[in-house]
Parts: sequence; C-alpha cells; structure tokens
Amino acid sequence: MSMRTAARARQPATAARPASPRRPRHLLANDLVREARKRAGLTQRELAERTGTTQSAIARLENGGTAPSLELVLALVRACDLDLDVSLVERDDADWWQAGAVAAMTPEQRVRRHERVARQLVEFRRAGERGRHGAA
Repeated sequence: MSMRTAARARQPATAARPASPRRPRHLLANDLVREARKRAGLTQRELAERTGTTQSAIARLENGGTAPSLELVLALVRACDLDLDVSLVERDDADWWQAGAVAAMTPEQRVRRHERVARQLVEFRRAGERGRHGAA
C-alpha cells in the first residue's frame, strides 16, 4: 500500500466523524496542518498565499475533506516556518489496552480502582516529602 493510499485510508469522510479508538485524531494530517498554521499565527488565506493555492483548498484540507500526501503536509508545515519530524517507532498499545480494561469494568470496580490509585498517589507524595526533608 502506498503512503498516499495509507494516508487516505486514515482520513475520516468528514470532519464531523469522530475518530475511532484505533485512529487517534491528533495524528491526522489535517490536524497537523491546522496546528502548524495556528502556531505560525496565519489565517487560511495567508497560508494559501504562501503556498500558491486557495483559502478554500486549505479549509477543505483542514476539515478532512481531502487526504493530502505526506509531501503536501510537509510543504504546508514548512510554509508556516515549522518542520515535521517523522520517524518509525515501535508500536505501543498500552494506553489503549488499559482503556479497554477499564471500560470492561463495572462502575463499582472502577470506583475501587480509582480509590486504590488515589491512595497510591498520596503514598508517593508522602514518600517524596520524606525524601526532600531527609535530604535537607
């Protein structure tokens, strides 16, 4: 599968469609472009002028109406005087696994789990305070 096909497969049909648990919304190309533009303090029209396209094309892209290539996303991010660092890393589903485990619990089990975690946090805080006072 090409990168363009893979990117297209990850894009939602519309911006209103919620992200699935297997596709975190914060990693979508449209969000990267929107975030870069906002960090640069640019309007859609200003970004369009910098890249030789139209404001409506930028709006469609940011709203998930198009599936841009990685090359296009990189060009738009760079037009915002930012860069995009892409790397391959080992997949870590620990957060999704934990969320699924908690979702499978009954409300009573969730309360007991949160109480246990709260007790542990209090113990950690006390241990840290003892460490600071002992080191002084």
